[in-house]
Amino acid sequence: MRIGIDLGGTKIEGIVLDDGGSERARLRVPTPGESYEATVQAVVAVVRDLEAKAGARCRVGVGHPGAISPASGLIKNANSTRLNGRPLDLDLRRALGRDEVRLSNDANCFAVSEAADGAGAGAPIVFGVILGTGVGGGIVIDGRPLVGAQAIGGEWGHNALPLPRDDERPGPACYCGRRSCVEAWLSGPAFQSQFARIAGRELKATDIADAATQGDRVAAQCFETYCDRLARALANVVNLIDPHVIVLGGGLSKMSALYRRVPELWKDYVFSERDSIATRLVPPKHGDSSGVRGAAWLWPV
Repeated sequence: MRIGIDLGGTKIEGIVLDDGGSERARLRVPTPGESYEATVQAVVAVVRDLEAKAGARCRVGVGHPGAISPASGLIKNANSTRLNGRPLDLDLRRALGRDEVRLSNDANCFAVSEAADGAGAGAPIVFGVILGTGVGGGIVIDGRPLVGAQAIGGEWGHNALPLPRDDERPGPACYCGRRSCVEAWLSGPAFQSQFARIAGRELKATDIADAATQGDRVAAQCFETYCDRLARALANVVNLIDPHVIVLGGGLSKMSALYRRVPELWKDYVFSERDSIATRLVPPKHGDSSGVRGAAWLWPV
């Protein structure tokens, strides 16, 4: 049996999967805010609790923000900044008394889950997208995540928005220190801020999409602009890795109109015949559980 851990900024979720992929146990606890050491101990406690529920010692996979630097072996690029510069894999192995604990970027885990037995099952190349507080991505080829030389494979959110319009230059500042990153345009907070600036009122991202379908002119304008930016950004991914399936995850993936409108718009940007683009844009099968399931799938059967 396998344990998957989704180590988030606000919660730690764990799941036990048997060899058939069925869930045997699940646990969610708040992520400690006081220190890195407390976070490690919280992960260990979740693993111990799940193993007690499962009645067996399990293989452990952990999805986490950021990546393990191939150069230093330390976490980098995590928006949960207390992890940065820390040997998380080594510390978890020591604390759990294991020879191996498998770690991967949380977006990679989402993509692995959806490629293994989710919305992208059976597809040779799957691109998993996180559209939420941040914007992340993971590439899965023949069931395996593509990590890359710098361990940043799939990090499309920190590329510049393609084909910027005149009113999109120089673009908003991103927390990474650059301007006009895809994340700075397409994250949930960015979309909500764009709407508030134009409409003079505030709505959650999914409520903006709902208002657009109900005839709110300003919401419809903002949602169309969002769809066009997402289409441009995803077209770059299609042009580069040519995935068979793109699965959207994160809170904004619940905006159902994306799955119709974005493929219509990306016809103008994908380097292929307009009416024969085979890449499918789909919602996740496992929803909020994909990340934790993907961490468990870091250990194949």
